[in-house]
Amino acid sequence: MIKHTFWNSDEHRLRAGWRVLMQLLATGLLVVFFTPLFRLFLGNALSRRLGPLVGFTLAVWLAGRYLDRRRFAGFGFSLDARWWADFAFGLVLGTFLMAGIFVVEYGMGWLTITETIYTASAGDSFILALGLSLLSFVAVGFYEELVFRGYQVQNMAEGFNTGRLDPQWALVAAWLLSAALFGLAHALNPNASVVSTLNIAAAGLLLGLGYVLTRQLALPIGLHIAWNFAQGNIFGFPVSGGTGFAAQVLVIRQGGPDVWTGGAFGPEAGLLGIAAMLLGAALTVAWVRLRYPRVAFDATLAEAPMSAEVETDGL
Repeated sequence: MIKHTFWNSDEHRLRAGWRVLMQLLATGLLVVFFTPLFRLFLGNALSRRLGPLVGFTLAVWLAGRYLDRRRFAGFGFSLDARWWADFAFGLVLGTFLMAGIFVVEYGMGWLTITETIYTASAGDSFILALGLSLLSFVAVGFYEELVFRGYQVQNMAEGFNTGRLDPQWALVAAWLLSAALFGLAHALNPNASVVSTLNIAAAGLLLGLGYVLTRQLALPIGLHIAWNFAQGNIFGFPVSGGTGFAAQVLVIRQGGPDVWTGGAFGPEAGLLGIAAMLLGAALTVAWVRLRYPRVAFDATLAEAPMSAEVETDGL
């Protein structure tokens, strides 16, 4: 009985809940190890992103190989031509949605542009500072989507697919739960509130939508990167409560009703952010309809790997 609680005899591996828990513990330990290690050589700014990037990625690779019995590519990295087209669409979509929020707020008189082509440190190269900020958001977009969508959704869906739920509904449950965890992960951000946490969970649903429809992380990663970068470095909004960017195309003074703009947390905490997420979901579905044979949640994400053995060649 005790073994049954932890071990799936049919799949010859730990049960899904324990796999997710162990992956999260491994992530925490590796991030705590690598972040101060990189700080010794690269300084605080780079280590804050590089430490989590290495820690999150290595934890998923280890969990995939030794717990899931799955190649790293199986988490959503086919890297074929369709993958890169989805990634490019995600970049365009994230930029477009944030530009729409900016245009609406500017048109309503809720923000004022106070400066352009800004660097936080006088004498710094604007292009270099902007490029480093972009790399930072590339790292965040990659490792957050890898964990919250690529690892968690797939494992949770497999765990829920026990007979009480069919694979399709198991995937829906995993999509909802991972989005809730994504919201909670941002609950301690600067200027966070109950509303911002719920809205970030809604953003998790938008990001996860591209994954559950395509089984690939291309669209979510592209969308995540572009949304954050455009939000903070191009249009000058706070990014999930964070401010103080090294370089900004526009610096703004925010006004308007917080219920619409999100106030100090940024657009994700406002109704305009929710409107952008709904539009983003509609455009994601339209893109999938154009590029894929059908629009449906890919229920194969809820199915365990065909073999309990990991191939040793490649990832």
